[in-house]
Order: sequence, then structure tokens, then C-alpha cells
Amino acid sequence: MHKPVQAASNKDMDKIALLTEILTQNPADSFARYGLAMEYLSQGNNDKALEEFAATTQHNPDYVPAYQMSGQTLAKLHRNDEATARLKDGLVAAERTGNRHAISEMQALLDELELGY
Repeated sequence: MHKPVQAASNKDMDKIALLTEILTQNPADSFARYGLAMEYLSQGNNDKALEEFAATTQHNPDYVPAYQMSGQTLAKLHRNDEATARLKDGLVAAERTGNRHAISEMQALLDELELGY
């Protein structure tokens, strides 16, 4: 027997519900928290996404993608001072973890912000 096809919004809500349940069990699960942030971001809920990115780095200060994505999101929202601060924090974490690729990408965005692009 086949399951009925769900509407995209139901699937999105299911992802949020699933990730929220995982986080209820383990609030420090960086992968689930980052996934929740990305899901909110994909739905255009930037404020909730930014909250979850911040929570991710509070629980795991070395979770470099959360700094990178929050910096990009803040830059897209023209919240350049916040984006700059986030990216600088991310560069410290990326240096600490040896993530050269992230360093390159975050530094490029930081340079753009500082040049006023």
C-alpha cells in the first residue's frame, strides 16, 4: 500500500517537528540544530534561522557552518555590522578547527562587507 503524497508545506513542517523532537531529547545536537536552522532558512523564516544558528554555536563553538550561514544570511538582510561580527567569530572558529575552505569563503564575504558591496 502506498502512502499518500503530502504537500510540501506538510513535509517542511514534518522536518521541523522531527528536528525539534530530536532537540528536545538532546539540545546540544549541533547537526540537528543546524538542520533546523537551514530548514527555517529554506522557508524564508530568517529570524528563526538566525536564532538556531546562534544556538548551534552556543552549544558548539566550533560548528563553523553555522557562523558562515548566519553571516551570509545577515549580509543578505543588509545587517552588515552583525554579519561582520558573526563572520569574525566564524574565522576564529575556522582557524581553531583548521577549516581552510571556510576561512577562504568567510574572509571573501567579510572583505566584500568591509568594502561596502
